[in-house]
Amino acid sequence: MKNNDSSPILIFVLGFILLSFIQCKEEKYENVQPLQNTWDFAIPNQELPEGIASLSSKQCGVCHQTHYNEWKLSTHAQAWTDKQFQAELKKETSPFMCINCHIPLQNQQEYIIKGLIDGDIYKPIKELNPKFDYELQQEGINCASCHVRDGAIIGPTGTTKAPHKTVKDTEHLSRNLCISCHNVVAVITPDLVCSFETGDEWKDGPYFGKKDCKTCHMEPITREIVPGYGERLSHLHYFAGSGIPKIDTLATKILNGLVIYPSELKAKHSINDSITYSLTVKNELAGHRVPTGDPERFFLISFQLKNEKEEIVSEKTDRIGEHWVWHPEAKKLSDNNFYPNEERTFNFSYLASEKGIFTLYVAVTKHRLSKEHADYNKLEKDYPLFITIFKESYITHLK
Repeated sequence: MKNNDSSPILIFVLGFILLSFIQCKEEKYENVQPLQNTWDFAIPNQELPEGIASLSSKQCGVCHQTHYNEWKLSTHAQAWTDKQFQAELKKETSPFMCINCHIPLQNQQEYIIKGLIDGDIYKPIKELNPKFDYELQQEGINCASCHVRDGAIIGPTGTTKAPHKTVKDTEHLSRNLCISCHNVVAVITPDLVCSFETGDEWKDGPYFGKKDCKTCHMEPITREIVPGYGERLSHLHYFAGSGIPKIDTLATKILNGLVIYPSELKAKHSINDSITYSLTVKNELAGHRVPTGDPERFFLISFQLKNEKEEIVSEKTDRIGEHWVWHPEAKKLSDNNFYPNEERTFNFSYLASEKGIFTLYVAVTKHRLSKEHADYNKLEKDYPLFITIFKESYITHLK
């Protein structure tokens, strides 16, 4: 006959194993240091405000239809799924905190970071997040990222018409919220540097105290917030920026700080004349430098002179942007970004030596990153790397 009274012994053994495991973990985590930097922290898990069924933008879009449709065209909506970011995230050198600007809500993150073993950013103590929402994660920087805190929807008016709890907080919904991600400057390790200085550039520029992020990137507009609720002051939610889409099927809204003033090209030239052309470019509209943000962004101003056979007889390219070396130590080598209201003229000249009809092609293109870096990150060919913001051609006859 079997003795079935072994269960207390089994419980004791399992308890001993569990206690030993906990003790081992405690010994392993003996030198734990707390998180210190602002960018180390996600926005703590948020509870659902009364009156809404989900923190997702899709749910918000049921009522806030125009805002939702605008947000879908923004790069904020692609902040997590962006192929370039995902490629960076897979690298061994990518630390835990990089996701905090791309999916700011802890509800979007699979783990809660409790501290760092020996203060090492590559040894975070992870705890499974019981409120992790995969679908919410895919929305990147969504409505709740800015508008949900402490069980309420934060808005500019604190309306009582909404079916959900709404709190007025214009200070929260100010430039400070934008700058919390768009001004992160830090040396994480010798070869890992965050260099997003848009906020500092604005503070040092001519529009500080006069205009801010929302003035340009969230244009004011009078419209209905929800159909049937009447018109009032609102803001566009495209968050228009570079205009370079993160998906080749998506057309984002562009906001160009640069204004381009082209010259004319003489219709006729003689042999031994110089074919000359100038293009003036001015950072006339941005309150920060252009390009700004990601240090890999740049502009190209290109000139190509072709003969009747479409052969290039002369060409010239000017680059506007930063140059960095990333290994073995991250260092900025040069920077010729435009300051606010700065103007430069780019010249092209060619000494004519043969007769015929020639065409000068002029273009200004805005680039997210170089082809070399895209290849290094193994980005597909359909990943948009640049857009053209100016393109013109001029014909001249050489006799």
